Amino acid sequence: MGSAVVSGYSILGSMKNAIYVLLDHRNGRARRVSLETLALAQKMSVESGLSLHPVILGGNIRPLVEQVRVYRTDSVLMVEDPKLAEYDPDFYCEALIQILKDRPQILLMGHTYQNIDFAPKLAAAMNKALLTDCIGYRRDGNDFLFIRQMFRNRLNAEVNIESERPWIVTVQTGAFTVDELREGRTDLVQRSVNLSAVIGQRKNLRTFKVFKSKVDLAKARVIVSVGRGIKNAENMKIVEEFAEVLGAEIAGSRPVVDNEWLERDRQIGSSGQTVAPRLYIACGISGAIQHIIGMKNSTYIVAINRDPNAPIFGIATYGIVGDLFEIIPALTRELRKEANL
Repeated sequence: MGSAVVSGYSILGSMKNAIYVLLDHRNGRARRVSLETLALAQKMSVESGLSLHPVILGGNIRPLVEQVRVYRTDSVLMVEDPKLAEYDPDFYCEALIQILKDRPQILLMGHTYQNIDFAPKLAAAMNKALLTDCIGYRRDGNDFLFIRQMFRNRLNAEVNIESERPWIVTVQTGAFTVDELREGRTDLVQRSVNLSAVIGQRKNLRTFKVFKSKVDLAKARVIVSVGRGIKNAENMKIVEEFAEVLGAEIAGSRPVVDNEWLERDRQIGSSGQTVAPRLYIACGISGAIQHIIGMKNSTYIVAINRDPNAPIFGIATYGIVGDLFEIIPALTRELRKEANL
């Protein structure tokens, strides 16, 4: 595609054979989960032949749009309006209702607090299906079945949506990786919406984080994570040395955090952070479902555990059965030799 800027959508033809992806953004950057969702949408587009169109709502969003245009899509739909500069569910819903009159097949978005705040309102207003927290899909003839987890992530369910289009689907953080995104310059289409009749009923007092993390583990490419197999705080030193030579971040399971061997913001799992690094090394972690929820979408998982029946080996790419107090120092020595440290 070229780099033209087009008003309206005459160049797009019929949008009835399209996938739309709503891209969340903060401080002028697309949120990671939105880019992960775009990676999913690229796969769906290639397999189905549906065209792909990211949608960006906001006030002054042109710089953000230029960042997104480097990814291979059929166009980027830019919806710029002063009333969309700050998130408000009433304005967001009305804007999307007008955009979705194109009747695309599917609207995908990341499973974020913001999207889950307004997505039910949008689905109810349009009388369309909403499916949340999906981790994947499967082609079923000419259609899609979406996969979501049930019973505290112990089972995967394939869900067949039977409502009229467009379907509204949210995608779990870490289900796909930004590394899978394909690049390719695309067209920009400016869309206008009429929000004059909308009365915002929410007043934003201030924006804050649920907790202040010293490190955002979601951005780490390599994580060395430690479990109760480390036995005590004094033994953490061998893991720290291992992580240092790898250039990795350190994380842990809940027992390690509860024992105060690591800070709370380094906990991985259902009650901690969800991560999907390129490499996740689990040291002395048995693999309780609560922990697996937070790291199962890592690209490569290496498990080190003395118990050959530990559940962590069920999802590991590579498994090492043995004593971590022997294996980790040996790996650290070899890595230092390789790096001439």
